[in-house]
Amino acid sequence: MTEKISIQPDYETKDETKAGNYFVSNYPPFSFWNEQDVPCVSSLLNSPSSGSAPLGIYYHVPFCRKRCHFCYFKVYTDKNSNDVRKYLASTIQELQSYTESNYVKGRKPKFVYFGGGTPSYLSAQQLEDLTDQMKAVLPWDDAEEVTFECEPGTLSEKKLEAIKKFGVTRLSLGVENFSDHILEINGRAHRSKEVFSAYKFAKKLGFENINIDLIAGMLDETDENWTECVEQVKELSPDCVTIYQMEVPFNTGIFKSMKEGGKLTAPVADWPTKRRWVNQAYEALEKVGYTVTSAYTAVKNPETTKFIYRDRLWSGADMIGLGVSSFGHLGGIHYQNLTNIDQYCDTIESKKTPIRRALLTNDEERFIRELILQWKLGRVNQKYFNDKFGVKISERYSSILSEWKARGDLSEANGELVLSRSALLKVDTLLHSLFLPRHRNAERYV
Repeated sequence: MTEKISIQPDYETKDETKAGNYFVSNYPPFSFWNEQDVPCVSSLLNSPSSGSAPLGIYYHVPFCRKRCHFCYFKVYTDKNSNDVRKYLASTIQELQSYTESNYVKGRKPKFVYFGGGTPSYLSAQQLEDLTDQMKAVLPWDDAEEVTFECEPGTLSEKKLEAIKKFGVTRLSLGVENFSDHILEINGRAHRSKEVFSAYKFAKKLGFENINIDLIAGMLDETDENWTECVEQVKELSPDCVTIYQMEVPFNTGIFKSMKEGGKLTAPVADWPTKRRWVNQAYEALEKVGYTVTSAYTAVKNPETTKFIYRDRLWSGADMIGLGVSSFGHLGGIHYQNLTNIDQYCDTIESKKTPIRRALLTNDEERFIRELILQWKLGRVNQKYFNDKFGVKISERYSSILSEWKARGDLSEANGELVLSRSALLKVDTLLHSLFLPRHRNAERYV
């Protein structure tokens, strides 16, 4: 039986890092998604007309060499080649079922995102075969961006050549840290030597956009180490840098250790320290020409370096979620696939829907979802929301915005509401005040 634990959002747990997800990745909260709304997805797909929003694909590769101690995604480290082949075949079958529906038929994706797990866990031949089949079912020739997540230790020059060949434009390297000690103690499979090797190959091949991921506040992180990481990123000079602040969700190895030891506070840096480190990184990157474009990203050239997946998704795009545990969004309906790989594959094989839970949202919830997600960019265009939803942000949220302004968290310029840097670094803790009352303090589950 699943144990239910009620936790408080970060703004109520003060400075210490407690267990739970504080990163707001969607709205309404996942705890409101349910089995009852699953048939809504089939009804939408079988509706007479096709969708009009930009379309994207998210493909989940659930395989990894190791499970990181902080990882909370659906991943497997014990699958053999037959298991992998079966899974890949099932995802193609799932994609085929979408393209045969009235809602998707004739449309082409504007973005494709391979996430995980570890997409680069697959061999070059597996990746070539998979993407050839995907393109045959749903052509990518209109795609503005193809993103591919990588674990540096799985990359060779040959594999990167294959990744480049099938159309990846945004290569995302999960570096996280440059210290071998910190990588090891946090359960990462790669080491710094592999980071430099992979980056060198990627630069040589000329990917349009190379992103490096870092995590502020990993186990054993120190001021000295973080400073070294920032200097190393500056030296590599990637097109984009993404920095996350360490969380400890319930289904992680770190939380398991906390639970066994009866500890409530996670053994990682507190929130003020993590925010200070991210700010340090952003200030250092800005001095060498980068621009901070969201709470989590800094880019070398914002005119040419885009993140289409994020920007389209945060503006209401449709997205087909493929694979075990994958999340999708179609016509205002959120959904998530089954979370067990064998059950997922067997369900696909029996030609049944692999969707586990869903949520049919109303117009107000769709408006709030876009508003919440776009706040993470650090600025909100009031005209956009007035034109699309008929809502005047400054009127609807006058009291909240006045409070933010009084604290120095918010300013206004040229019709945009702009967050201060300190507010941007804690934006996920501000967003709960914009939730509808019924969605506040939503319970999270172990």
